[in-house]
Amino acid sequence: MCPPKFFEHMAGQATSRRDFFKFGLGAAAATATALTATQVRPTFAQSVSFNNVADLTHIFGTNTPLYPGSPEPSINIHVTIEANGFYGNILQYWEHTGTHMDAPAHFAVGGIYVDQIAPSALVVPIAVIDISARAAVDPDTVVTLDDILAYEQQYGTIPENAGVFMNSGWASRFNSIPAFVNLDGDGIQHYPGFSREATDFLEAQRNIAGIGVGALFHGYVPEQWVSDYLAGGDWYTVPLAVLVGIPLYSNATGVIPVAEAMLGKGVALGTTLAFMMSIAALSLPEMIILRKVIRWPGLALYAGVLAIAFILVGYGFNLLA
Repeated sequence: MCPPKFFEHMAGQATSRRDFFKFGLGAAAATATALTATQVRPTFAQSVSFNNVADLTHIFGTNTPLYPGSPEPSINIHVTIEANGFYGNILQYWEHTGTHMDAPAHFAVGGIYVDQIAPSALVVPIAVIDISARAAVDPDTVVTLDDILAYEQQYGTIPENAGVFMNSGWASRFNSIPAFVNLDGDGIQHYPGFSREATDFLEAQRNIAGIGVGALFHGYVPEQWVSDYLAGGDWYTVPLAVLVGIPLYSNATGVIPVAEAMLGKGVALGTTLAFMMSIAALSLPEMIILRKVIRWPGLALYAGVLAIAFILVGYGFNLLA
């Protein structure tokens, strides 16, 4: 599910998306660099020492904050000590709920899965970039390249294969779903993250293992991009909206906040509808699932017919409006 502020991250190099680990909470977090789509890069033997251990997790439960539109978790008692001699629950939840790490396969076709990641690749030095003071007054703030350079000036160059974690203070909101999700009056989320410039630098210049974000985060996208390319009455906005929706993924309800944000930026109703339908029916995850039962010619025909239909619907609603 991809909220506002997603597109710039998705517009990055395809290899970058295949290579990113994700650490964090909810849909939260992060990149891993220098990994291939099929295997984790070799890790070097290193001596790891530390003075304290920090617990970065939260208690999972039915009140765990979720990205709007995500299925809610359920916890039901299945057996009890009194009746069965032992205690156990049945847990049902969406896999991107709570504190977790996303493997490259979450964002890229051909990416590796969690079970293919060597445990040694998960034990790395951590650099913590503190933007909590800014986030307290501006929830849309991001870790910038200047923040990273300022950190390095004080603590030294971030080592290769390190993790870079953002401390935004967002964890203090965890026990309040409205505060953590942080929707405004128009249903648009506001939360801290990493800028594209920062992640590009960390990948290309520091070869880090990943970044960590303790918020419902998918990426940073300037609102101006939506205004420049999808707003207005240009003929290409509808097919472009369909095309942009293909790499994304969501259910019908989960894409509503994104649609509201687009409408708020001046995107026409038909263009927004075409985008919503493309995400729900033409996304790459949908195609991967259908590929298991439909051969390539049939899948191409299916995608082509739907794309044309969505474009026609978009043009139709724009004309009516």
